[in-house]
Amino acid sequence: MIKNFNAAIIFIFMILMPGILLSVHGQENYQPEFSTAGFYALENSSRKVYSMNPAWRFHRGPAEDAFQPAFDDSDWQVVSLPHGTDYLPEEGSGGVNYQGEIWYRKHFNADFLSKDKKVMLHFEAIMGKSKIWVNGTLLKENFGGFLPVVADISDYIKYDSSNIIAVWADNSDDADYPPGKPQNMLDFCYFGGIYRDCWLISHNKTYISDPNLAGVRAGGGLFTAVENVSNSSAEVLFRIHLINELKKEFKGEITYKLVDKNGKVAGVTKGNIRINAQKSSQYNHRITVKNPRLWSPENPDLYTIEVNLTDSRGKHVDGYRQRLGIRSIEFKGKDGLWLNGKPYPQPLIGANRHQDFAIVGNAVSNSLHWRDAKKLREAGFKVIRNAHYPQDPAFMDACDELGLFVIVNTPGWQFWNEKPVFEQRIYQNIRDMVRRDRNHPCVFLWEPVLNETWYPENFARMTREIVMEEYPFSYCETVCDSEALGHEYFNVLYTHPKAGDQDRALQHTDNTKTYFTREWGDNVDDWNSHNSPSRVRRSWGEIPMLIQAQHYANPPYRYTSLNTLYSTDRQHIGGCLWHPFDHNRGYHPDPFYGGVMDAFRQKKTAWHMFRSQRSPEDKHSLINGGPMVYIAHEMTPFSPADVTVYSNCDEVKLSALKDGKVYSYKRDSLKTGLKYPAITFKDAYHFIDDKWLAMAERHDEVYLLAEGLIDGKVVASHKVFPARRPAKIILSADLEGNTLLADGSDMVTVTAAITDEMGNIKRLNNEKILFEVQGEGRLIGNGTHGINPADISWGTAAVLLKTTHQAGEIIITASVLLPGIHKPVRGELRLNSSSVDIPLIYNESEIGKMNETINTRNSNQIKDPDFNPAEMNERQREIKEKLREVEQQQKDFGEGKAQPK
Repeated sequence: MIKNFNAAIIFIFMILMPGILLSVHGQENYQPEFSTAGFYALENSSRKVYSMNPAWRFHRGPAEDAFQPAFDDSDWQVVSLPHGTDYLPEEGSGGVNYQGEIWYRKHFNADFLSKDKKVMLHFEAIMGKSKIWVNGTLLKENFGGFLPVVADISDYIKYDSSNIIAVWADNSDDADYPPGKPQNMLDFCYFGGIYRDCWLISHNKTYISDPNLAGVRAGGGLFTAVENVSNSSAEVLFRIHLINELKKEFKGEITYKLVDKNGKVAGVTKGNIRINAQKSSQYNHRITVKNPRLWSPENPDLYTIEVNLTDSRGKHVDGYRQRLGIRSIEFKGKDGLWLNGKPYPQPLIGANRHQDFAIVGNAVSNSLHWRDAKKLREAGFKVIRNAHYPQDPAFMDACDELGLFVIVNTPGWQFWNEKPVFEQRIYQNIRDMVRRDRNHPCVFLWEPVLNETWYPENFARMTREIVMEEYPFSYCETVCDSEALGHEYFNVLYTHPKAGDQDRALQHTDNTKTYFTREWGDNVDDWNSHNSPSRVRRSWGEIPMLIQAQHYANPPYRYTSLNTLYSTDRQHIGGCLWHPFDHNRGYHPDPFYGGVMDAFRQKKTAWHMFRSQRSPEDKHSLINGGPMVYIAHEMTPFSPADVTVYSNCDEVKLSALKDGKVYSYKRDSLKTGLKYPAITFKDAYHFIDDKWLAMAERHDEVYLLAEGLIDGKVVASHKVFPARRPAKIILSADLEGNTLLADGSDMVTVTAAITDEMGNIKRLNNEKILFEVQGEGRLIGNGTHGINPADISWGTAAVLLKTTHQAGEIIITASVLLPGIHKPVRGELRLNSSSVDIPLIYNESEIGKMNETINTRNSNQIKDPDFNPAEMNERQREIKEKLREVEQQQKDFGEGKAQPK
């Protein structure tokens, strides 16, 4: 079945969570567009794209002859891509993820395809080594799990009967291809599965090639680059590779149209095309753009390139869109980083990123990748190191759009194999990652060497040469560790600043080199125990998270921190935090807890600290930016007397209680180092003040109010109240303004917060929450231990919701596991999923089997058959009045009679 929909805008319930924040907001209800197989579809083009994500049969373990079309897979599970081999709780480290063989089989009819077209099958990635069969014929064998696997299946499709695509994969340890290191010795997890998107592309037999299939050095597909960039003009270069599989010569014309973000045409160029029968040719063209909109993290302006191939009669033959950012990047040694012809004004603060997420591991939807990028950019990060492998194309698309530089890494981590096949596969990975990512303006540096590995000197030289061969234009640079063999071939080197981690700082610098810190922030006691002030689970609460934030900002000991990086000279251009998200690992029983967000992307205190380092002028339409102030204090009986506030304003005023003391702070703008230090208001909170006002039922007078001022005017504020009696559950969906798509693949984190009547989150609560879903959604890992029911952790519990293939309403409810008359009232959230533009390919019977499984799992919950939420609400209201008598009696015989003087 082929299913085609038109996108629609939906209404999303916005939940007001505790703590009132006033700040500048980015665009709401924005739906990002993601590339498909490396391009964007052009309206009315003969090139068609179909999603192959829905309805794959899946089997974990060996299955003899499962590649054969007649193989019986009727008892296999039906899944949709992206798909991983495991659903794991947050505490899924220590080698618990599955390693071994897996099989996928997809049944589909091809009657929607034209017999005279080419048909390409494009997997964005399959983890481990893999083989692909179409109707019983082996078409592809691949080694490696992070780059595209593309097959021409034109001659193997059956147009009048059912087709079978069979995929075998194995993520077991294998030293013959990178990364190569055994997973029980690895600081992250490979996971497994077809964990990225799969596309089917149909086009004419004269066409623009796929760069990862064509295998053309510094070519294949459409290669775009820029030269001679300035505020007044820029040269945009096009190198296109065309294949003519017809048995006659092709004559025609190629047209490039460059359009800015407002729809204004910035330039057009054309060229004549002539390709011999069953041959390929490469052509170069250029456009001079006057007064270009230059791309930068602060203003990530993008152009659209519309490329159109026509024949001699002017009939369209092939074409698509690409996005382009015009920018120049130069690394000038002692003069530092120059962007768009100017010295970049401050160090680039960034973060390393693993691509995994809570529950699903690496099998992350495009929308989650986009939200990751948005959260990172809003925290003030401006460069992401793709540790330690090329990441999902959707993440690269998001970085282009949201203004994040990216350091692109070849797969590898602390492992070298002397076998020639291992080295050759690394070289091919480097070529493939450059061919895949070369058109992204977000690319900051290429890191072609293996992370933290003692490889031969000649290997380092070769990796750089390959990158420069594949990208023979301006504004291309590579990076390597300063202590690694062969580092002398690189112009940008990783090291720590001398004022930071002295054990890892380069003692003798070279004025011709530019320096950057690859990983900073982690501070373990030893590399076996892994205890560190940076590694703080969110559930550990207020004080540990404050310590983590201080460690990253400006610790009271010598170590690389934000303060250190902001204190360097121009030659040291910044550094990437290790690591912004909590994630599971192979070689340690504990997950990595050093993230500024947890594995569900719930924010820790440190996220707000990083955000406070952003300039109040740093904002664009897609991110929440501008002035901010945040009170890092929960007003619990165990909260500290000192109140910590983060702000990027010139002045901050803190009011403690209504008509209480007002504290003031003014920033020293001349101070070097950390631009906006944490503000500590000494002895500003006392639980006993709260107690006496609460006893007098003056709850509305108990709060902390922070106001941020610039030029004497209040431009941001944050108000915090203490949480009272747990009363209800508030649900929210972390959509970041996006629309949920009914493609069977889209995901969103849904969070349940235990709150008081006023909506203040009760951080000190230990309930278990049972989530249930009705309608066009399902919970991922539903019923799995530790996933659902879920434990309240620092006031909230989170799950992952996945859409079905049908647009419609989704109703999520959350209740305490054991309901009772005094328990928090069940919460409900209603969302709508929207239809998608890209046709979905599947057999209806397969979707039917998937829906049966979903419905069974969603209903297989611990329930009280006599529980009625409406009745419970009414009973709670009645008993609340009776409780007043109990409370009064406690007052009469207890402490609450009068406030001591």
